[in-house]
Amino acid sequence: MSADMGGTEILLPLKHIYSQPCLPDHPRQIFLFTDGEVWKTKEVLDLVKMNSGSHRLFSFGIGEGASSALISGMAKQGGGHAQFITGQDRMQPKVMQSLRFALQPAVVDISVNWNVPKGVSVTPLSPPIRVVFQGQRALLYAQLTGESPGDTKGSVTVKYSLAEKPVENQLSFSLKPAVDTGLTVHRLGAQTLIRSLEMEERERDGDEKKEGVKEKVVELSIQSGVISAFTAFIAVHKGDGKAVQGPLLHRHVPTLMIYGSSGIKGHCIDDFGVLKHQADHTSLVESDSKHFWKAPVPTPLMTCVMAVSKMKKISFWPLSKEKRIRSKMSKSVDRMVPRSVKNVNDQADHCTTSVELQSPVPLPTHEKEPLLQLISLQKASGSWILEPALAEVLGKPQEDVAKPMPKVNQEVWATVLALVWLYGFKMEAQEEWQFLAIKAVSWIKAQKVANVSECVLAGNNLLGCQVQMDTMGL
Repeated sequence: MSADMGGTEILLPLKHIYSQPCLPDHPRQIFLFTDGEVWKTKEVLDLVKMNSGSHRLFSFGIGEGASSALISGMAKQGGGHAQFITGQDRMQPKVMQSLRFALQPAVVDISVNWNVPKGVSVTPLSPPIRVVFQGQRALLYAQLTGESPGDTKGSVTVKYSLAEKPVENQLSFSLKPAVDTGLTVHRLGAQTLIRSLEMEERERDGDEKKEGVKEKVVELSIQSGVISAFTAFIAVHKGDGKAVQGPLLHRHVPTLMIYGSSGIKGHCIDDFGVLKHQADHTSLVESDSKHFWKAPVPTPLMTCVMAVSKMKKISFWPLSKEKRIRSKMSKSVDRMVPRSVKNVNDQADHCTTSVELQSPVPLPTHEKEPLLQLISLQKASGSWILEPALAEVLGKPQEDVAKPMPKVNQEVWATVLALVWLYGFKMEAQEEWQFLAIKAVSWIKAQKVANVSECVLAGNNLLGCQVQMDTMGL
């Protein structure tokens, strides 16, 4: 990879990964995180598709700038799962969900069969299912046409192989629903078909564009009222039908140039610009143009020299000690200011201000989350040890934690307490710690402890919980 201010170049790293040999019958799992646009999207998707037999790719798009087409396309072609992390989303649960999917055996030989009465035809709207994970829904849309005078029942069957064993799931439906579902399902089906056709159009080169795909997308988008890559909603003024007269109005939107501004008092020459006094920023409007700038001034600024020329250049030179540096600064300004500005020095003026410096505010210290602290305390074996840090997470003095311990090993007691605390207080974050709990339960079972139930009861009494043994898998 190279940082050249262009798109993310992931093609060569992916080629290197795919060139490495894999373990027999063990597909390699690739987790790919990106927060922006990626160059050579088609080549990347083709490479992922070509190696999907020996690799599974799980993609993550971070932020609003990530390409949704690329993230979804890589997961689709690579037999993995796509995740999008935006706004206030937490990354941990989404990564752990994909990790749980990655640990599942791959589902192969997926087929979908529709069973409908004679006289009724089925047109699939959804693309073929390539990936199925445990606990994940697969949405299938299809268009039914025709009419059957007799039977009003239909069914759809999904067949696949999991761990070399055939699996079959069947769902029945009525061809004549009792209630009117409105246009919601129709629009969802149209949206699915539109996205599928858009992906097909995007994956082809310019010379290989399939004729009629774009026209079909446009027609379907207009009929269904679902937006596409080739259509857009346009606001229409419902009035007397007459065209609005007059020129288009142009609004100048000011751009904040420096973050964290303070007020400044000063004046500059009117021949080149007008310096307006405002409470929170300084605004400069050139009198001979339509451009408008807002130039915020940072708090530590003591003195500024502002030069404005016909070249539309604005320069600020900060001075921390006015009396001592003014002479040096004037020489520096004389060297830095263009000739066009030097020629009008007799018309220009200096803008000065005095601002009291404030002592820096200390940054708040963030305490470590109890859940993360507990996770960091778990040993590689899956157990916890009885230590002050664990007692701190549990919110109890160490003496109170050790006192009700049954006649078991300290590690067993500490591990049971950790499990009771997780299931009692952190169920909303179960996706983040479920693998730790599975490992801890496996370790406890390997110790062959006779009185585990007594430990769980004592742990519930200590922490004020009511966690059952079967809930924890014990």
